[in-house]
Amino acid sequence: MTPITSTALVIVAAIVLFCWNRLPVVVVAVGAALALWATGVVTLDQAFAGFGDRATLFVASLFVVSAALERTGVTAWAGQYLIARAGSNGLTRLLIIMTVAAGALSALITGSGAIAALMPVAVMAAVRLRQSPSQLLMPLAFASHAGANLLLTGAPKNILVSEALEDAGLKGFAFAEFALVGLPLLAGTIVIILLLGKRLLPVQSSARLPADFSRHAQTLVEHYGLSDGVFRLRVRSSCDYIGLAPAAIDLGTDGRLSLIVAQAGETGAPLRTPAIAEGDYLLVRGDAEAVASFAAEKHLALRGEGEQPGLLSKRSGLAEVVIPPRSAMIGRSLFPGMVTDSGDLVVLAVQRAGADIEPGETLRAGDTLLLEGSWEALDLHLDDPDVLVVNSPDLVRRQAVPMGAGAGVTLAVLGCLVAMLATGIVPPAVAGLLAAGALLLAGIMTPEQAYRAINWTTVILIAAMMPLSTAMVQSGAAKIVAAQLVALTGGAGPLAFLAGLFVLTAVLGQVMSNTATTMLVIPVAIAAAEGLGVSPRPVLMSLCVAGSAAFLTPIATATNLMVMSPGGYSFNSYWKLGMPLMLWFFVIAVFYVPMVWRF
Repeated sequence: MTPITSTALVIVAAIVLFCWNRLPVVVVAVGAALALWATGVVTLDQAFAGFGDRATLFVASLFVVSAALERTGVTAWAGQYLIARAGSNGLTRLLIIMTVAAGALSALITGSGAIAALMPVAVMAAVRLRQSPSQLLMPLAFASHAGANLLLTGAPKNILVSEALEDAGLKGFAFAEFALVGLPLLAGTIVIILLLGKRLLPVQSSARLPADFSRHAQTLVEHYGLSDGVFRLRVRSSCDYIGLAPAAIDLGTDGRLSLIVAQAGETGAPLRTPAIAEGDYLLVRGDAEAVASFAAEKHLALRGEGEQPGLLSKRSGLAEVVIPPRSAMIGRSLFPGMVTDSGDLVVLAVQRAGADIEPGETLRAGDTLLLEGSWEALDLHLDDPDVLVVNSPDLVRRQAVPMGAGAGVTLAVLGCLVAMLATGIVPPAVAGLLAAGALLLAGIMTPEQAYRAINWTTVILIAAMMPLSTAMVQSGAAKIVAAQLVALTGGAGPLAFLAGLFVLTAVLGQVMSNTATTMLVIPVAIAAAEGLGVSPRPVLMSLCVAGSAAFLTPIATATNLMVMSPGGYSFNSYWKLGMPLMLWFFVIAVFYVPMVWRF
């Protein structure tokens, strides 16, 4: 069996198994790589080369950057902003905003970078609008394909076709010249998504949606009957309480206010020093009017003003825990305002079957506690078998605290990443790894959190599919197909050749990277242009558009793969919306391009 035959059989078998959708996609991809090695088409090093490839490392590093954006509350802030712009019934408006953002970002950085930054925002926006993420994520990926044609830096294939013109003795494409084709591509893509997306995309997906914690504090306050509200007041320099012990603080005799605990300003933990100092906090329970009057009278700053209950901040938050059977907490007596044994957490409420337990009663299995403290203390002390956490503090913080601790550093790292990718000062893989490393060094992410942030299914799938591209080129299969195309369409005129070139490039692009496909077809396109006696400029631009039409399979591009798992898509989910988009790209490549760049 020749290498060409072996390659064809492996590709067909892989596509059939992907469409069958009964085996995990990583099993099929790794199996295809091993089959190519077993048949002698690629060497063992080539079969596993994808796991050390620059593109694989780049995508993995982008997952870490994406997780940092979510962890520090940047995603929560962006999601709230987009939802506010979209309105309460704004899926259509949200789609427009997100797809335009994806296209614009893809023009400056890679499509993978754009999707990594926008994907968590899209998921959270979908959850809060009570929509399925499957209605947003694939449009994001497809919009990034169109946006990659806006500027020279949009994709490596853009640089390849420009360099091919220069090698042919002609002037290369200008930096913004691609926008002449990129703008109609992106506009048409958005229109098609808006018109057909709702019907062609899965309404329900297998993806597990994250819970919406945007109103978590309000929900807990209502559940535990803290109707008066709990407020955190900061001690100003002119406050009369400076120098007093917490026990000596008098909130008045009318009973409208009660002091829960005094907290240290730096950590948010219960105060351990003997006296109140400037910058410390008082956690006070009472109605909003009484708290506002008290704060003004005593020179206290009202934190979270306008937010009820104002208990979630960059430094501190809430956690709800349940006492499990056989817990060491059973038989103990806890009461609101009490500080836990660790000295870091404050008990705000204790309930049994939804009602407050009487003072002096001991805990039983099934009782619930509402605790308040710094995020670090909540993460540390609630990882304990004596309590069961209802909602992870880490997840709550990500959604409910916009622009939390570390957000500025994360945005600075993201800005540097965008600058490095846009200027090309370092290769994309180096830029991604530098960004991920900076986040680790800054303490935004721990190594363990970074490992968990990476979608390993996507990374393995990208790495395992790369030997297919190598086999197509190395076996000569792709070259034979390209030569046949010239023979079939060359005599029918330049438009027929452009149509054939598009079909060849687009078909190869469903199983090969668009960079590899473009590199393979460029010599054919240049030779055909010379043979037809036409300018290679429209031919190469048409080739560039065809290289972006990778819509039919998840393995076509890294961006398609990145949204597959979060969107809950199957292998067969892509072609339904991908086909009309491919037809639009065909119209642009074959009929519009020659109108702008004359033969």
